[in-house]
Amino acid sequence: MLRIDGSYGEGGGQILRTSIALSCITGKEVEITKIRANRPKPGLAAQHLKGIEVAKMISDAEVEGLKIGSTRVVFKPKRIKGGNYKIDIGTAGSVTLILQTILPPLLLAERPSKLEIIGGTDVAWSPTIDYFRNVTLKAISELGAKISVELKARGYYPKGGGRIVVEIEPSKLSGKFFEISECEIFGISHCQNLPEHVAIRQRDSALEFLGKNGLKARIDVEVLKGLSTGSGITIWCGYKGASALGEKGKRAEDVGFEAGKSFYEEFVLPGVFDSHLADQTMVFSAIAKGVTKFSTTKISTHQISNQYVINLFLGNAVRINEEKKEIEIRGVF
Repeated sequence: MLRIDGSYGEGGGQILRTSIALSCITGKEVEITKIRANRPKPGLAAQHLKGIEVAKMISDAEVEGLKIGSTRVVFKPKRIKGGNYKIDIGTAGSVTLILQTILPPLLLAERPSKLEIIGGTDVAWSPTIDYFRNVTLKAISELGAKISVELKARGYYPKGGGRIVVEIEPSKLSGKFFEISECEIFGISHCQNLPEHVAIRQRDSALEFLGKNGLKARIDVEVLKGLSTGSGITIWCGYKGASALGEKGKRAEDVGFEAGKSFYEEFVLPGVFDSHLADQTMVFSAIAKGVTKFSTTKISTHQISNQYVINLFLGNAVRINEEKKEIEIRGVF
C-alpha cells in the first residue's frame, strides 16, 4: 500500500484528488494521512467527500475514513467502470474539482461514460466552468482525450444548483511538446438573478483594463435566471486564462478589473501554460504515451504536490526545472 503525506507541498485538496485518481488508474491501494493539514479546517470537507464517493462508485473501491473532518483515508480500488452517473454535490462544491478526480480514470474505462454533475460551476478556489471548457479541455484534448462538457445551468455560492453534462469516450492519450501559438482573447461575463448591467459593467471594466494595456478582446454577456444568485467573468486565450467572481458588496467594475488584471499578468509572461493549467494537465500527461513537455508562468505548490504524488505512483515520471519553469512528464501507459 502506498502512503501519501497529505501535508506535503500545498497541503490541500490537490494531493487528495491526484492520489485518488491515480489509485483508480493503477489499481494500487493508498493511504493518505494529514489530509488538508495546512488549511484552517483540516480534514475532508463536503467537496472532497463527494469526490472520493464518486471515485469509489466508478472503481468499486473499499474506503476507510469517508466522513467530514477525517484526516486519514484508505482507498482500495478494483476495476474502473464506465457508465452513466448522476452526481449531486449537494452544495456549491465545485463541479470542476470533481472532474479532476474522475476524468483521468474514466478515460481508461472499457466503455464510454456520461456524467450529470450538480453543484457549483463558478465558485472560489476552483477553475470556473468557462475556464475548464476553454482552457483545460483544449490542452487535454490535444493529448487525445475525447471529452465534451455542456453547461446546462450555472451555480454560485452558497446555493449551487449548477448543472453540467460530461461525455467521456475511452481514449489513448499521447504526449505532446506544447508551444506558444497565436490566439484571440475571448471571455464571458455572466450574472444570475441580477440586473443585466452587472454583467455589462464587469465586461466593460475588463475591456477597459485590457485596452489600456494594448490588448483587444471579445467578451460576451450572459444574463440568467436560476437557483443561485451570483456573477463572474472568465477571460482566456489559448493555454492561458483567468477569472473573477462577484460577491455581496463588491462592485461589478472591481470584478471586471480583477479578471482583466489577472489575465494580463499571466498573458504577458513567457510560459506556454498559465500556472493553473500546468497543474491541471499533469495527471493526464502521466497517463499519455510518450513525453509531454511545457513551460509555465510560475512553479506553484500545486505542481510540486502533483509531482510528489505522481512520482510515488509511477516512478520518476515528472521532472520540474524551477529555473526554466519547465515541466516534463514521461507517460507510463
